[in-house]
Amino acid sequence: MVTDLPPTRASLAEDLTALGLRAGETVIVHSSLRAVGWVPGGRVAVVQSLLEVLGPAGTLVVPAQTMDNSDPRHWQRPPVPESWWPVIREQMPAFDPALTPPRGLGAVAEAVRTWPGAVRSDHPQASFAAVGAQAADLMATHDLESHLGERSPLGALERVGARVLLLGVGFDVCTAFHLAEYRAPVPKTEHSCAMLTAQGREWVTYTDVATTSDDFAQLGAAYEPTATLRRGAVGKADARLFPVAEAVAFAVGWLRVNRPPA
Repeated sequence: MVTDLPPTRASLAEDLTALGLRAGETVIVHSSLRAVGWVPGGRVAVVQSLLEVLGPAGTLVVPAQTMDNSDPRHWQRPPVPESWWPVIREQMPAFDPALTPPRGLGAVAEAVRTWPGAVRSDHPQASFAAVGAQAADLMATHDLESHLGERSPLGALERVGARVLLLGVGFDVCTAFHLAEYRAPVPKTEHSCAMLTAQGREWVTYTDVATTSDDFAQLGAAYEPTATLRRGAVGKADARLFPVAEAVAFAVGWLRVNRPPA
């Protein structure tokens, strides 16, 4: 008799409900499909379970960043020869919300980005995608010089009382912590990318916060004991559910102490 059955769309919805996810709420999800386990229907079934719990009044948000659309002199995974840099800057396709795929954000995020009715913000490096009742409003504002700041979907998520769901991943990928970097504050740096302007495709350089997630695992470990946080299993994955606003407020104080200005 088989006892170790795989998670299914229905069992994942039950697990998400037990974790505390509610109908009508807005949630930003970071996930690992591998951690959830093999599911009949794969990434599609996972997204269906999330949307089933959230219902028609809820909104599902995922990161859809395209940080490979950046200056090649900063590339490390892998680096490219310096002789390639001018070619990349000249030939990198301009960001297109409908076409440009994210990189390294997982199967579930990509399923949401390409879901029928999905809306994507238009930042050429730090976009988000959403499905649901508030998708268009949450994705409407994403200023070029606000990758992950107040005038980005992260700022909008905080304002509507959204929560974060870490599904089989740790705090090291918690995008909400980046909003705190804009308030700590963190030094700014130069960014470059290919984008469409009134003149057509251009390589554009601008200034924004120098974000990094290198210490987010430590930040999360400090935050978790104080957090209004629900933790449990969703499929085979360890999951955490907590408020964006609370996490950002904690992170601001933590960064000011643990990442003091140079």
